[in-house]
Amino acid sequence: MTETFRTELMRGSLDLMILSVLAEGEKYGYLIQQSLRDSSHGRADPKAGTLYPLLQRLENEKLIRSRWESETGRRRKWYSLTAKGKKKLQVQAEEWFELTACLEKLLKPVVQISPKPA
Repeated sequence: MTETFRTELMRGSLDLMILSVLAEGEKYGYLIQQSLRDSSHGRADPKAGTLYPLLQRLENEKLIRSRWESETGRRRKWYSLTAKGKKKLQVQAEEWFELTACLEKLLKPVVQISPKPA
């Protein structure tokens, strides 16, 4: 097993992963990174240089919103899903499940490896 997922696999999935993490509740950047890392057992670990431009794009697309807070003495930008983001997450999740079911069906006769639990 590789340490992290290949960039090609991650590229099409990061939006869905970020929206999914934010569906759990509002988080700031580091907490988003930590949630991705924890839920993937360290295999999905986008660096700040990848994550923050994605967050900015998702915000520009009005899929997430942000607010600044410095209550703890440290200024942090918190992100949350918008109604549009929740709808996008639902559509992307349905598409993802359909795609993975198709891939599983196609690969089953070719590959004799059972999926590892996440």
